[in-house]
Amino acid sequence: MWEDDFKKIVDEKKMYKEEVNVGATKEEIKKFTVEVKKSLDKEIPKEYLNIIERVNGIEFNGFILYGIDEFLLENEPKQHIYGLIDLNQIWYENEEQKQYLFLGESNISWYVYKYDNESFIELDNPSGREINKFSNFEDMFEKLLLDALM
Repeated sequence: MWEDDFKKIVDEKKMYKEEVNVGATKEEIKKFTVEVKKSLDKEIPKEYLNIIERVNGIEFNGFILYGIDEFLLENEPKQHIYGLIDLNQIWYENEEQKQYLFLGESNISWYVYKYDNESFIELDNPSGREINKFSNFEDMFEKLLLDALM
């Protein structure tokens, strides 16, 4: 389960007097959902939002889960948030990449949701080739955390 790997990251960060972000509030998620629809013309997968309710973005050892863009937050986060809207706007400069919602990244991978077949995929960065397909977002997030701990 991803919670065990997440706890390891939390504990390691505590050793260096660092904290991870708390989950987003219902109001922040509501504003975020509206802003994603307005800015990107995309719906956010519910599975991703379920994780954002627990941890609003995380960065560890070069692995990043995007979170709610800071301009939509009520309180300052404990750790810098790589905003999903801002980063997707960058990735969408390449027209072909608009088939995805980018949810996270590492030095060698992008973690995305593909709309046409409603799947969660790990893509090679920078080629964009599919290297892993997950049955759900929790499985993808678990892989991201596991790789970050290696």
